Amino acid sequence: MSSINMRLWLSSWLLLMFFGGSLITSNAAPSSFSFEDNFDIMWAEDHFKTSDDGQVWHLSLDKETGCGFQTKQRYRFGWFSMKLKLVSGDSAGVVTAYYMCSDLDAAPKRDELDFEFLGNRTGEPYTIQTNVYKSGVESRSEYTKTTADQTTSSPTKNPCTCSLATRGGLEKTDWKKAPFVSSYKDFNADACQWKDPYPACVSTTTENWWDQYDAWNLSDSQEEDFSWVERNLVIYDYCKDTERFPTLPEECALRA
Repeated sequence: MSSINMRLWLSSWLLLMFFGGSLITSNAAPSSFSFEDNFDIMWAEDHFKTSDDGQVWHLSLDKETGCGFQTKQRYRFGWFSMKLKLVSGDSAGVVTAYYMCSDLDAAPKRDELDFEFLGNRTGEPYTIQTNVYKSGVESRSEYTKTTADQTTSSPTKNPCTCSLATRGGLEKTDWKKAPFVSSYKDFNADACQWKDPYPACVSTTTENWWDQYDAWNLSDSQEEDFSWVERNLVIYDYCKDTERFPTLPEECALRA
């Protein structure tokens, strides 16, 4: 069971991998509830600001601390989306994250899927990095270039070692430009919510989209899009790193 977490932080530990099961269509609309209805602040409450209508949360990072929040509800699996407005201008060394992980008290044996947006110098594109942890071991990563301005609202969608900061750590954070602010809105979950002792939605039926063929397979056009991204935007792919993995992880064969 997993919760969804969002953070604005400063870090030099970053990784990337796409979670392939998310390339399906959900017809669910963004929730009309306020952020307070869906999320709890994890730390640094004084680094949050909320829009007047309660629909947008602004997170800030300064030299003292970043901040983060997480869903009140836990999920087994599903489709999740959120619109993020990333830090604009000079954001070297700043990471804006959107990730899923098993219960936080499961560390250091947690499972986690991360989407991390790595800041850069003014005018340079963001790099998207994902981490995959299995039983606390993080070794699967990809890095992907972006082609759009992510400092305006844009969606990030999903059903939470290599050391990297901006230019491998050569570009340091310019704290004179703090606070660094990112924004989150329009959270949507079309998912199997966890209910003790076990949610009924994990049983295979024909009633839920996650039990349908399209939820587990890519269409021909999606395969073409995926291949185009691999050829043109992926900077690093662990499934092609035979020096690091003399025997490639078993899931890499699924992408052949």
